[in-house]
Amino acid sequence: MTSIILGVVVAYVHTIRNTYTRSFIVTVAILPLLVQAVIMLVNGNLGTGMAVLGAFSLVRFRSVAGGSREITSIFWSMAIGLATGMGYVAYIFFISAVVGICSLLFYRSNILFRPAPEERVLKISIPEDLDYPGLFDDLFHLYTKETTLTTVKTTTMGSIYELRYQLILKENQNEKQFIDEIRVRNGNLPVMLGNVAMNRETL
Repeated sequence: MTSIILGVVVAYVHTIRNTYTRSFIVTVAILPLLVQAVIMLVNGNLGTGMAVLGAFSLVRFRSVAGGSREITSIFWSMAIGLATGMGYVAYIFFISAVVGICSLLFYRSNILFRPAPEERVLKISIPEDLDYPGLFDDLFHLYTKETTLTTVKTTTMGSIYELRYQLILKENQNEKQFIDEIRVRNGNLPVMLGNVAMNRETL
């Protein structure tokens, strides 16, 4: 019963400000009970312990690598199962309370870190006869904190250059006005401003 209760706690904490699937939440909630059952079955038997180790290794290599938060939740669930299987119920209640409170505190606040400025991607198409170095520098100075030209490529049989920048906009700046001023200089060719694709947090 203790394993199920604490497993549900782990599942709830995992959902705080996080994307998740229903199957993963169910797995995290049930995992402590399964680990507890395995520990109680082993009960000091070396041969059974080695068999269980081999089974866990097979499960590991058949599983898709998870993100850092998924791994933390799985490790927490396994710790609960190990502790309850060995009879350390009061100890794991205390540890789970500390981990749960710290997780909620850290995920809901900026105690450990401040949110990084949002990085954006800007794609600008210009005619081939425009000299792009320095063309938009004054606009970048006015609207952005920092700007880096990452790629330049030709399109439409070489008649159009596509410039790709990574930048951080200044606070309280009008994005539409920024784009409109770029369009004045690039002959009203396509301009795209979007978010940088973020990599998944992994360990």
